[in-house]
Amino acid sequence: MREIVHIQIGQCGNQIGAKFWEVIGEEHGINLEGSYGGDSALQLERISVYYNEAHGKKYVPRAVLVDLEPGTMDSIRSSKLGALFQPDSFVHGTSGAGNNWAKGHYTEGAELLESVLDVVRHESESCDCLQGFQVVHSLGGGTGSGMGTLLMNKIREEYPDRIMNSFSVMPSPKVSDTVVEPYNAVLSLHQLLENADACFCIDNEALYDICFRTLKLTTPSYVDLNHLVSLTMSGITTSLRFPGQLNADLRKLAVNMVPFPRLHFFMPGFAPLTAQGSQQYRALSVAELTQQMFDARNIMAASEGNIHDLISEYQQFQDVQVVLEENEEAVGEAEMEPGDKEH
Repeated sequence: MREIVHIQIGQCGNQIGAKFWEVIGEEHGINLEGSYGGDSALQLERISVYYNEAHGKKYVPRAVLVDLEPGTMDSIRSSKLGALFQPDSFVHGTSGAGNNWAKGHYTEGAELLESVLDVVRHESESCDCLQGFQVVHSLGGGTGSGMGTLLMNKIREEYPDRIMNSFSVMPSPKVSDTVVEPYNAVLSLHQLLENADACFCIDNEALYDICFRTLKLTTPSYVDLNHLVSLTMSGITTSLRFPGQLNADLRKLAVNMVPFPRLHFFMPGFAPLTAQGSQQYRALSVAELTQQMFDARNIMAASEGNIHDLISEYQQFQDVQVVLEENEEAVGEAEMEPGDKEH
């Protein structure tokens, strides 16, 4: 089986990553102790892509959790997900990066790097056929941006033939915690250009707009934002976790989606997004879902372009029975060229 090692780094990366494991655990029937309690053989058919089967039929995430300060690690350990992760998978420093990219990339991050690489090597060696790595981080802080890109650089050196995917949360001037976020992002993007094979861009401003306009939340919290991101990550990785014909592994996804090596930045969209309490009043067709998916209000990264500017795209439909005629009608209504489609 083609395994993926998941790496979540920094406060943002760990909070989103924890929510991601919660969501895919529900999809695969894995409870909070790591035991299987599902009702379908499909849930276990490709379970080893993200989970390692341990003694006593316990499924352990192939995850590495990294931060330069212990706070986020402690909160995950003490949360309901704490028993799911292997204790050795937690790697943290003591001081933090203080939103300073250089601290994460050159000083504190560099000091912790070898400990992280040891855990990454251990996870990689437990795989039968490692297909690549999946990094979850933000570009606005110090650890996720500085140390995250340093780690990707070193992993690329050690595993040059493996695919490197990233889910990168971009900073926004409208939703800003610190003044130096633009510097951290600019310094990180150069590294992502060189060392990532595919980068899914998630934008805080777009997430807030979705919460305000579409989900009708008056005071969205980071819990709401993280839930949105985890649902999107779950949708993107569906083709990797369940049997299917298209984009069954990271390399096929990269080959289908990336026209030129440095043009590997994707904008994920998610549909349907409906306000809480109104789901039961809507029955959506494939045409409506397709229109929503390409609507700027459903895209997880704010952009000024439109559907005609897309170079490649890929759609993933879940939990729907789609007849060929209805699917063709939806594609025609969205005025798309036939080919690969991005979700």
